[in-house]
Amino acid sequence: MNALLNTHTTPSDSGVYAARRARLAAALGPNAVAIIPTAPERPRNRDADFPYRFDSYFFYLCGFAEPNACLVIDASGHTSLLCQPKDLEREIWDGYRLGPEDAPSALGVDVAVDSNTIDDFVPQCLENKAVVWWPFATHAAMSQRVDGWLDKVRAKARAGVRCPDTQRDLCALLDDMRVVKDTHELATMRRAAAISAGGHIRAMQRSAKGLLAGADVREYHLEAELLHAFRDAGAQFPAYTSIVAAGANACVLHYRAGNAPVKSGDLVLIDAGCELDGYASDITRTFPANGRFSGPQRDVYALVLASQDAAVAATRAGARFNDPHEATLGVLAQGLLDLGILNKDKVGTANDVIANKSYSPFYMHRTSHWLGMDVHDCGAYSEPVAPGEATQSRILKAGMVLTIEPGLYIRPQPDVPAAFHHIGIRIEDDAVVTDGGCELITRDVPVAIDAIEALMAA
Repeated sequence: MNALLNTHTTPSDSGVYAARRARLAAALGPNAVAIIPTAPERPRNRDADFPYRFDSYFFYLCGFAEPNACLVIDASGHTSLLCQPKDLEREIWDGYRLGPEDAPSALGVDVAVDSNTIDDFVPQCLENKAVVWWPFATHAAMSQRVDGWLDKVRAKARAGVRCPDTQRDLCALLDDMRVVKDTHELATMRRAAAISAGGHIRAMQRSAKGLLAGADVREYHLEAELLHAFRDAGAQFPAYTSIVAAGANACVLHYRAGNAPVKSGDLVLIDAGCELDGYASDITRTFPANGRFSGPQRDVYALVLASQDAAVAATRAGARFNDPHEATLGVLAQGLLDLGILNKDKVGTANDVIANKSYSPFYMHRTSHWLGMDVHDCGAYSEPVAPGEATQSRILKAGMVLTIEPGLYIRPQPDVPAAFHHIGIRIEDDAVVTDGGCELITRDVPVAIDAIEALMAA
């Protein structure tokens, strides 16, 4: 049993992928070649595979979603695709295959060959090259495969064939390309964000409506609303396993939706997003299960929202990646003191709270991560100040996409007022960096307290 994503590039978007391949080829250096495999199929259990998901680097360069495929790109930009051959019997069972004959016109590659010939074809591509690039540490046993291909080239040394003497990590080049999104990517990510926002709205309203009617509402009921919304709008997958955490479960950062009851008076934290055409969205909202915040819930929520506002204001081209996190910490540190969650007689001022990390029992993660084809997308978070010098937090550029997701998770502790126990709140939006600030593409689902209560009352 094999589930394929039955899409590939069309003539209207194949130029996008061709331009990316040309950029990569120009960065390879002279007399070099790059090898980019897609992801393997993975068994789930006996006679069943996990739903297939391509390798992000591979898809970024060609938009091809079938398994058992590989790209070979040389410094001139010439691109060869190895893909599954047409096989009508297997297509009855597993679905349509594009095949090598139709791949060049459909995908805009120069040559396509049967992937079963990979161990003969790739060594030919390596002959008389100086450098071979491939993505290190992303595919099991890839290193051994490359070594085997190189051995075949070395065996021709007496015939005057040169073997590449240098291997380089292709991730270093592709990560820098992928961290700044092009217009094609941003359009897809905006659509994914809108779909995900619709799922969150469904879940919020299901919670309030069910509790008002006296129904049994469970975490998995709310997860079902998310999954329905994602698939109903055309998204292929959830971008990650949805977090649906009711009550005290919200203080578990990577909690998975279970069968815990959603109770009136509890908060519910949902961290969920869809994947659309290879691109992830990532939204977290925290809301009162019955549609009305209690006093302590409202106070902590307002603090987290204020910290997110500060982080959003700090996000713009020319700022550093760490600036939103530092802005968040400044607001949270003062707010924890103001609410009495931290005792100022013991921990001192807000500056002391930050310096001594007294906030860390309540806020233990960072405020942002890159977002793109992977929900924790590739790309370095630091860069050297000057060649050979120590690194600093990376300077943000227009077109980068990051999450902004402050939170507070208050487990029972002796010095913490009981009214705040078991409150877990996170607010997360996806931000596109612009020259003048950032664009929040996930605000179709509200974050303001009054707006959330109005939505759930509707």
